[in-house]
Amino acid sequence: MMNRRTTLAAAALALLPSIPIAAAAQTFPDKPITFIVPFAAGSATDQLARALGQGVTQETKQQVVIDNKPGANAFIGAQAAAKAPKDGYSIFITTNTTHAANEHLFRKLPYDPVKDFEPVTLLSKGGQILVVNNNLPVNSVQDLIKLAKSKPGKLSFGSGSSSSRIAGELFKQMTGTYIVNIPYRSNPPAVTDLIGGTIDLMITDMATGLPQVKGGKVKALGVSTTKRIALAPEIPTISEAGVKGYEMTFWFAAYVPAGTPAPVVARLNDILQRANRSKVVQDFYASTGFETLGGSSDDLRKFQAAESQKWGKIINSAGIEKE
Repeated sequence: MMNRRTTLAAAALALLPSIPIAAAAQTFPDKPITFIVPFAAGSATDQLARALGQGVTQETKQQVVIDNKPGANAFIGAQAAAKAPKDGYSIFITTNTTHAANEHLFRKLPYDPVKDFEPVTLLSKGGQILVVNNNLPVNSVQDLIKLAKSKPGKLSFGSGSSSSRIAGELFKQMTGTYIVNIPYRSNPPAVTDLIGGTIDLMITDMATGLPQVKGGKVKALGVSTTKRIALAPEIPTISEAGVKGYEMTFWFAAYVPAGTPAPVVARLNDILQRANRSKVVQDFYASTGFETLGGSSDDLRKFQAAESQKWGKIINSAGIEKE
């Protein structure tokens, strides 16, 4: 009898640490939340984070602070997010750059995309757009290919994320052209240099590139998706414009530091999925052609593993050597 009582007492004591956590999760959040973004203000990830932040505030009545930490191939933001307090108040709003591509682009990362993070939920996915400087004497993908082949190594493309860089490298590989890559801390400053003529072209996210096309500041030659986008149906896909089979998309997701209590992660999953379906976020997606995603923490974990393999194959086939 005493053994049974002792066992029950031990089991009860073992449950005690989880009781305050579960209780706290019910009232979470009770103070402002920080979204850590590994790209500059104005980037697609930043724009999404700001819209999502408004949705979270509507859901929780708590302020959301956007903390942009761009640079070093998103290493700076990823490191900061991995080392943040494990209380659910620091959320990493990021992309496949940090959690699927970087591990195949660099020999050593200052963070572990699997061990250092707990997945919360997928947010969305989108396509990219091939844009060129207005003064570049090309008006189609075929024009660009001909020009690049006539001047190997003379044209340059900017890239402010792994998605942007790999999109450019894949274009080079599939067209047999040699275009020099110019890396940037994020896509917005690369677009600024594109407009100014410092670089000749880039393949960037719709949220960053399409407004510049609509404003007449750059020329659009194609989109990276398999179908034309409803926002600009006059722009052909890169595939139909002459690079058959070309496709490059990217995705956004939310993570917290590894070790964040499971009840808090579950609560965040619910909050973020609701915010992701809010009008302010849906309006942002409608303006950029992004597709709404979602799912559980485990769904994101499985998705990330599959995407890592996919991006590894793309990077290897493009002949990109690890730095």
